[in-house]
Amino acid sequence: MKQRSIKIKGKRLQNFVREKILKNFPHLKKKDVVCVENGIQGPDIILSKVGMKLCPFQFEIKNQEKLKGIYQWYRQANKNIPKGLTPVVVCKRNAQDPLVIIDFKTFLELIK
Repeated sequence: MKQRSIKIKGKRLQNFVREKILKNFPHLKKKDVVCVENGIQGPDIILSKVGMKLCPFQFEIKNQEKLKGIYQWYRQANKNIPKGLTPVVVCKRNAQDPLVIIDFKTFLELIK
């Protein structure tokens, strides 16, 4: 797959996640949930202060066929994370629904 196609595929998933966040938190504005350009260090989606309070996660987005780097992706999501946010990896394979990866402790807190 060409590098340009890979970037477009990743950007498509970023936009999908952004739109779902905006849909689930209708009082957030587009400026509260911003997709970052490819190649820039840090999270793939930047949330405003209001966005962080409502959706306290830091998103790393991966749209790849091979998902063998999951732990590396999770470490990347955990890098330089602001206090109070939880690292999340959103990953997707071709013709599959996106999955969210969080640590088990966070999962238990969510289902309490």
